[in-house]
Amino acid sequence: MTERKSAKDTIISDAMAAPSPAKSMGDPGITPLSPTHIQQQDTDETPSGPSFTVVVAIDFGTTSSGYAYAFAKEPECIHTMRRWEGGDPGVSNQKTPTTILLTPDRKFHSFGYAARDFYHDLDPTESKQWLYFEKFKMKLHTTANLSIDTDLHAANGKRVKALDIFAYALAFFKEQALKELSDQAGSEFDNADVRWVITVPAIWKMPAKQFMREAAYKANLVPRDNPEQLIIALEPEAASIYCRKLRLHQMVDIGSKTAVNGYSPTENVGAGMTQGDRYVVVDCGGGTVDLTVHQIRMPEGHLKELYKASGGPYGSIGIDYEFEKLLCKIFGQDFIDQFKVKRPAAWVDLMIAFESRKRAAAPDRTNPLNINLPFSFIDYYKKFRGHSVEHALRKSNVDFVKWSSQGMLRMNPDAMNALFKPTIDHIIQHLTELFDRPEVTEIKFLFLVGGFAESPLLQKAVQDMLQGRSRIIIPHDVGLTILKGAVLFGLDPGIIKVRRSPLTYGVGVLNRWVDGKHPADKLLVKEGTRWCTDVFDTFIAADQSVALGETVKRSYTPAKPSQQVIVIHVYCAEKEQVGFITDAGVRKCGTLRLDLSGTDPPPPAPGGGPTRREIQTLMQFGDTEIRAMAVDVATSRSVKASIDFLSQ
Repeated sequence: MTERKSAKDTIISDAMAAPSPAKSMGDPGITPLSPTHIQQQDTDETPSGPSFTVVVAIDFGTTSSGYAYAFAKEPECIHTMRRWEGGDPGVSNQKTPTTILLTPDRKFHSFGYAARDFYHDLDPTESKQWLYFEKFKMKLHTTANLSIDTDLHAANGKRVKALDIFAYALAFFKEQALKELSDQAGSEFDNADVRWVITVPAIWKMPAKQFMREAAYKANLVPRDNPEQLIIALEPEAASIYCRKLRLHQMVDIGSKTAVNGYSPTENVGAGMTQGDRYVVVDCGGGTVDLTVHQIRMPEGHLKELYKASGGPYGSIGIDYEFEKLLCKIFGQDFIDQFKVKRPAAWVDLMIAFESRKRAAAPDRTNPLNINLPFSFIDYYKKFRGHSVEHALRKSNVDFVKWSSQGMLRMNPDAMNALFKPTIDHIIQHLTELFDRPEVTEIKFLFLVGGFAESPLLQKAVQDMLQGRSRIIIPHDVGLTILKGAVLFGLDPGIIKVRRSPLTYGVGVLNRWVDGKHPADKLLVKEGTRWCTDVFDTFIAADQSVALGETVKRSYTPAKPSQQVIVIHVYCAEKEQVGFITDAGVRKCGTLRLDLSGTDPPPPAPGGGPTRREIQTLMQFGDTEIRAMAVDVATSRSVKASIDFLSQ
């Protein structure tokens, strides 16, 4: 038993959600009684919840998306979705572009290739009315104060609520997957039998993860009162689970450029992966690059995270932005901005043409890459400037880019490599910093996964940086690695036993004043007692190891017996040590809400006065999302508890 802290020592200061903790002291709010860390017994009896007959994972990517599924009775057999109509030249993948088209009256029309092709075939005057979105997932990463009301811009400049777009996309995948499952079963497949998994980057903050969950509720993927039916999976974790199970014939060791030699091709990476092995997964996607460091714990082969997820917005769309900057340099920013809005479908065409050439870039390439300029680009430029595209290229002095008589931009390989450089430099710098950390030593394998991992330029850069320190492994179906791993994760979410907290989380409390220890500006005198305000009570520190199921326990007391709701501000910071909620780098990031309306206040104490009511709160930080539960100690009745990171 932990010793109870007397209620005099610490008081939560912002129970009443007043603007400043000190001011709210007219009503001392709630009191933590027993701050303790409970380590759950490591048993395998984690509540399994309702049983699902199938797990469907959705890899909602920045540039491309898809789904895969497996039946609980045949977990080894992962089905990736049917092939889509209308694939691109030079892009063989079972995923479809993450593009969505709404009609002029904002109704869902189509997704993926279908959306792109329909939009492309519209008459320019008509296409201005339709709302076309692509690469919109990055908005969740880049928006600092993400909320339910965050907007997205369509290609024609019009704004739509991001939540609607994400919900439309998830509803589309739900419909496709259920249709495929029903066809297989020969009868209508019930959504209640599906456990859904949605993948997100590990470096995403809690608001973005919660946003995805809200979109899933809006799309009726799962009902809000059954949150367990949806799991948010972290992309590099999913990749890690899959890579660990790889057979040797399913991957390439780029040190030797062959399937890994010396071992029989049916063994697991196996011949290598043993107890205590450490490996890094580098997930290079369209929008982000995510790095995870894992260690295998035998005999069950559970995984333990060794260092908090890191990375950044260094995905392959960075190369598209560089190409756009190059076009602005040649043809003028004013023209490009205008062209994108006036001829949005032609702009999409141009970027598709660039995409297939981007995939042809390689370190040893010598012949130029030709990019088709749409006719309307050439035509509109002449109208806009009064001279030809050819003239602009001659005048621009951009090295290594010429005009070819067939109406193409001809790029020397050096020019293409230059477009990759800023993005690849970011990734290499990040990897270098990661490998320099003391926690990241003796890394046996580096798995390169995600669509961007197919780039020979990126592969070579990683090889040059590592210089043989770790074996670099690329799975054959590198673009589907995350999808397949997410299915495995949905079948057994307890496989990752230990994670690292990406941030420090806590709340503001009042502590008894200690002379010489507390700063004078934090002094508050209340009824003759001196308190120190704004003290940061740490729930969990950044990069702290936290086991699955481990809980952080606090007890809170309502200010008045009749109080219906306790609202506590949650603060977070990147640094590990935090003294006060007013410290630099500490920000309010969420609210913990305890709803007492369903529980009765305790009976009066023997002396006639009201008894202090104690609400014990348990918070879990060891999963992919942060959760809270609470119980009324006197009655043992559970209290509705929720942590909200969105409605700031």
